[in-house]
Amino acid sequence: MAVRYQLVINCVGHPEPLARFWAEALGYVLEPPPAGFVTWDDWRRHIGLPESWLGRGTDCIIDPDGAGPRIWIQVVPDRKTVSNRLHLDIHASGRRDLPIETRKKRVDADARRLCDLGATLLSDLSEELEEGADHYAVALRDPEGNEFDIN
Repeated sequence: MAVRYQLVINCVGHPEPLARFWAEALGYVLEPPPAGFVTWDDWRRHIGLPESWLGRGTDCIIDPDGAGPRIWIQVVPDRKTVSNRLHLDIHASGRRDLPIETRKKRVDADARRLCDLGATLLSDLSEELEEGADHYAVALRDPEGNEFDIN
């Protein structure tokens, strides 16, 4: 039987801007505070979290359709220094039966969109495809430096 899980993305700054970035990137929404609470700070006070947990804003995003996992943006004390051991692949290209040029244009358009939101491009969008290649992907970093791919 499959288990429920959430993904966690680390950040050193305020988590809400990174939550907003990933919500836009994935078509997610900011998770509203639990029922009976106007803000996340109200809930955090209610469960007894220390003052250092207050003022973070929304640090979780959810799939509005309920299909994908919840994603928590966790504040950590240290900056990222090495490559991720796990990363997200965003599938923007469409189905494999579409021509590679169509899929490439979709990937490039999504990469530009996410760069406009604060991502950093790691691979060259203008790379030439090898003769007969049927795959195209672009590597990026989110605003906190976490790597991810669009394919």
